[in-house]
Amino acid sequence: MASGGLQLLGFVLAFLGWIGIIISTAMPQWKMASYAGDNIVTAQALYEGLWMSCAMQSTGQIQCKVYDSLLKLESSLQATRALMVAAILLGLVAVFVAVTGMKCMKCMEDDQVKKMRMAVFGGVIFIIAGLAALVATSWYGNRVARAFYDPFTPVNTRFEFGSALFIGWAAASLAMLGGAFLCCSCPRRETSYPPSRGYPKNAPSTGKDYV
Repeated sequence: MASGGLQLLGFVLAFLGWIGIIISTAMPQWKMASYAGDNIVTAQALYEGLWMSCAMQSTGQIQCKVYDSLLKLESSLQATRALMVAAILLGLVAVFVAVTGMKCMKCMEDDQVKKMRMAVFGGVIFIIAGLAALVATSWYGNRVARAFYDPFTPVNTRFEFGSALFIGWAAASLAMLGGAFLCCSCPRRETSYPPSRGYPKNAPSTGKDYV
């Protein structure tokens, strides 16, 4: 029962992490215009994401524009897109694989060994998906930080971390933690010892000696 509870907890955490990766990928707030120093703009707030850039007016109206051409984007942004999409697809595969290996599911009940292996394999895929999302968000965040501290970057074009980055970091951590729990939920095999050999019993003495 303990391994079953750990398996269920791992799946729930990994599934929530996968949902968070999807939300982070779709959000436009990967970086937001900085208002530090002399760069004070109160009329609008600027956001940029993987798929579009948005401007929110002081009245609350939001205007977004999807990036026109894929070929005009920076190679780093294209790589970040690819990693996040790969993380989502890997997470989708991991969900189906892990569900198949869950103890609460009735499929593959006749072969418990394969069923446990499916759960562990799903956990490994969740870990890979979380790593892909973690690399993408960390790489993007590093670029934002380097541009912010670059003295040659104009003040009015500096950006800070957006909320999508924090959601992506948390989601990647949940996916990897849940995948690790799924991998650890497989019970250890008990060591089997060969049956002890019986020794023949001495026949009871009849009290008679034969010559």
